[in-house]
Amino acid sequence: MRVRTSLRFRVTLSFALLAAGVSSGLAGVLYVLTIQMEERLIEEKLSAELEDYMGRYALDPDTAPPSSTTIRSYVLSAAGAGRSLDTLYELEPGLHHINLDGTGYYAEVRVSDGTHFAVLYDDTQIRHRETKFMLFLAGGAVTMVLLSAVLGWWLARRVTYPVCELARRVSDLSPEAGSIVLGDIFPNDEVGQLARDFDDYQRRLAEFVDRERAFTGDVSHELRTPLTVIEGAAEIMLADTDLDEANRGRVERIARAASEASEVTSALLLLARKENSEAYTVSECQVEDVLKQVVQEYLRIRNKKSLFMELNIEERPVLEVEPSLLRVVLGNLIRNAYAYTQKGGVKITLKNDGVIIEDTGVGMSDTELARALDRHYRASKKGGGIGLSLVKRICQRYGWNISLASEAGIGTRVRLWFK
Repeated sequence: MRVRTSLRFRVTLSFALLAAGVSSGLAGVLYVLTIQMEERLIEEKLSAELEDYMGRYALDPDTAPPSSTTIRSYVLSAAGAGRSLDTLYELEPGLHHINLDGTGYYAEVRVSDGTHFAVLYDDTQIRHRETKFMLFLAGGAVTMVLLSAVLGWWLARRVTYPVCELARRVSDLSPEAGSIVLGDIFPNDEVGQLARDFDDYQRRLAEFVDRERAFTGDVSHELRTPLTVIEGAAEIMLADTDLDEANRGRVERIARAASEASEVTSALLLLARKENSEAYTVSECQVEDVLKQVVQEYLRIRNKKSLFMELNIEERPVLEVEPSLLRVVLGNLIRNAYAYTQKGGVKITLKNDGVIIEDTGVGMSDTELARALDRHYRASKKGGGIGLSLVKRICQRYGWNISLASEAGIGTRVRLWFK
């Protein structure tokens, strides 16, 4: 699982890890170099002591070997069985580190004319100094890491401040406040470039909003006028008593199509408005009246289908909703139920919390049911393309819910919840 952390924390952690790596590496190198230098000095000291003693020994074999609290010297002419110094006799010439009687020693060994000379140096104090030096290096590394973390935290704050400030200003942007130029606030660096990119995005977004507003205004003027003319002409033609039944049916289809187009246009225009706009008020709407209008319209256009349409009014809810939008929702749901039903009929029940629409049509498969409310999805050529997706948008606007239950070959049950 990926843990999400702030940029400031990541910068601080990077500083701390870098300091830990560098200080640990330097401490290790210093420790190794110090030990090597110390051993070199010990070797030189022991070699000098041993050479001086060997020169004196050559002149006077009875000369006492050098001895002190830290240095012990030995002359071994042969390895005696059972002697405790056999270990020294067996050493090759050079510097060695040995352990005698539980104490560690540096031993410098030389051989001259079959005689072994050895000088021992007690390493107790050396090991003590090495331990203290190691602790000093560790403490220095930890201190370096802590100081680097503090410095990294401070630098991260300075470095990320412009980014945080830009994020804060971007989060405060809103369409109502208009475009705010951000590029002039920040310096000419990467953050400034990002701010100017946001300015460019705001400009394109404002142009898009202006085009959308112009489009909705043009739709309101350019589409509603011809649709009204078409509806009026169709009404006049239907009033003509000399119109035969075939042409009357065609004119009725034109009138229905114009009426549906007018309702969809009104619904799309209303949805384009911002919700909770002060200029947009909604009065109370009797759901029963709108539902009866829709049902009467479909009863009138059933054509030759021998289907029943049953309407049960159990309760009479009142909603604060635009009647045209409610009519679009109910009209699309009833139209789909009617379109996919070849025998039987459609039963509609109005309750206080919603509307139930049941049909005895072809039903839907699980795949069709899952995508029924998707935009532009059509289960068959009978689908309207935007009908149910428009219903979904209207329901989202008012906080309504739609539940669909269907079984292929048996029918579909749609529940529109108002609460």
